[in-house]
Amino acid sequence: MMKRISLAFTAAVIFSCLPATALPDVEEQEITINAGMASQFAGMAMRCIEKEFPNKLDHVMNNKKEVLNPRVLHPAFYGCFDWHSSVHGHWMLIRLLKTFPDLPEAAAIRAALNRNLTEANILSEVQYLGQADRGSFERTYGWAWFLKLVEELYPWDDPDGKTWLKNLAPLEQAMVKRYMEFLPKQTYAIRTGVHPNTAFGLAFALDYARAAKNKQLEDLIIQRSLYYFSKDTECPVEWEPGGEDFFSPCLMEADLMERVLKPGEFVRWFYAFLPGIKAGKIHSLMVPATVTDRSDGKLVHLDGLNLSRAWCMNRIAAALPKKDKARGLLLKTARVHTEDALKNLHSGQYSGEHWLGSFATYLLTR
Repeated sequence: MMKRISLAFTAAVIFSCLPATALPDVEEQEITINAGMASQFAGMAMRCIEKEFPNKLDHVMNNKKEVLNPRVLHPAFYGCFDWHSSVHGHWMLIRLLKTFPDLPEAAAIRAALNRNLTEANILSEVQYLGQADRGSFERTYGWAWFLKLVEELYPWDDPDGKTWLKNLAPLEQAMVKRYMEFLPKQTYAIRTGVHPNTAFGLAFALDYARAAKNKQLEDLIIQRSLYYFSKDTECPVEWEPGGEDFFSPCLMEADLMERVLKPGEFVRWFYAFLPGIKAGKIHSLMVPATVTDRSDGKLVHLDGLNLSRAWCMNRIAAALPKKDKARGLLLKTARVHTEDALKNLHSGQYSGEHWLGSFATYLLTR
């Protein structure tokens, strides 16, 4: 009980510092990216997408011949400490190029992506996936970020972008096939605050399916989302955050269901799912998570949690009626989380800097 009182008091102090003005629209309330920030984020990715070591492999070795360096195993996505971080680092660079075409780093970014996203490199990645005991490789976090990367290239009328999209096609097809085969077999949702989170994996894949006009994948994701989550009520927000979370299990689920349900259906589902939000009784979600050591690769996850909480809250708020008190609470809380995370983004520690820029870019460019 004492812990709840402390969190509520802290949140009240934070919110009392915000301007006491009428709540603006979502777009006005959110913090957005500028060219200077884009250059900083691009620098973070450029320092790692071709940096092979240190490296944390997700690698099942079937024989001694498969004891190989990361760059041999993954010629496209060997940098940024691990495969999925390399993937979303590539996504971030493309998103920044599209958002800021005159970015000073543009030429260097294009050169790096042209070196990594070659036809031969992508075919090697496909071959890796097809080998024995690799069915769960990067499931589903890395799968989702890869499809987000492909999605980013779909509407882009750019010569390099079209080449990268063409080169990525075999791996795109392999990832879609993985979703189509795995989802019918996944009986239970994974509700963790880290990589295997089912709701996150479905949300990004659904975005891709709609952009790619892949109706079969879209229908399957909607079906499975409803199967896993449509009857959920009273999400235990007081259990959050976990000590190494970079996702909020409750908010990530709501972020997905906003995509899946019709507006009126979502509002009804959301208030059954987080019934305490109308009274502001979501204390454990209102205060940004505390990071005590940014050189620790697990503890620094909590900086990512603050960023992903913010993007979920902004999306949920946009789906609620404009005069809804919960909408205002979510917007204010999202802003507090965003400001806290951004001031800690450039820590000088590779354990966080190799991936946090991607989370920040997704939040600020949505």
